[in-house]
Amino acid sequence: MTQPDPSRAKLRPGFPARLAVPKAPVAPLRPATSARPLPASKPMTHLAHGVGLDSSAVRQSMVNKLAQQGMTDAPVLQAMGRIERHRFVDTALVNQAYEDTSLPIGLGQTISKPGVVCRMLGLLRQGSPGPLGRVLEIGTGCGYQTALLSLLCHEVYSMERLRGLHDKARDNLRHLRLANVHLLFGDGMPGYARGAPYAGIIAAAGGEAVPQAWIDQLAVGGRLVAPVSVGATGAGKQVLMVVDKTPQGVQQTVMEGVFFVPLKSGIA
Repeated sequence: MTQPDPSRAKLRPGFPARLAVPKAPVAPLRPATSARPLPASKPMTHLAHGVGLDSSAVRQSMVNKLAQQGMTDAPVLQAMGRIERHRFVDTALVNQAYEDTSLPIGLGQTISKPGVVCRMLGLLRQGSPGPLGRVLEIGTGCGYQTALLSLLCHEVYSMERLRGLHDKARDNLRHLRLANVHLLFGDGMPGYARGAPYAGIIAAAGGEAVPQAWIDQLAVGGRLVAPVSVGATGAGKQVLMVVDKTPQGVQQTVMEGVFFVPLKSGIA
């Protein structure tokens, strides 16, 4: 894959392309309340795949393996036990949906490994006593992580620069009727200032640095989690970067190595 455009041209996308949701007062970014249980699941139409993938036991098995790997964030694990990952992958790959592996979703993109998704969501939530407030997701992809975020946040803005994936995510998420999710088609490099400030920002693509626009749109007390390239340009090595915005300034923490698709500007 090519590396991100170093000029990072900030093309203004044509907005809004979003799910229709009723207007309501925006909830506090990080409410200082005790954690509360996730809302009751909405009824879903059964899909007969013939391999038992609609069984909650299949998802629970995946969750148990994640817990054995050291994933400890209970709300994240609970959300991953509810959202059916096989609904977000191609029919030919459904038998691999609950394995800890990334899978192609078209247009040169992938759905991340469950372990990586769980890790990043846990990092995003770390220190939060309850659901996050408003969160920006860069890279909707097939919509799987977006669905998880909808259970962990009061409001989600999710941006996708590839029209084909934006449409696929919209179709994948339609059955869930997520009133707190806004799907946006546009360039994620400049973020989405109209929804700022954000309690959290999470990215599914890695550039040579975290765009300044994302940091500017992060609320004080907010956290950003994104892959970042390290080493020589083109080397392909990435690490997870955690950025905390405090009253004293911005703190960056480098975490473990990862591999994500390159962060690019523009739309396609």
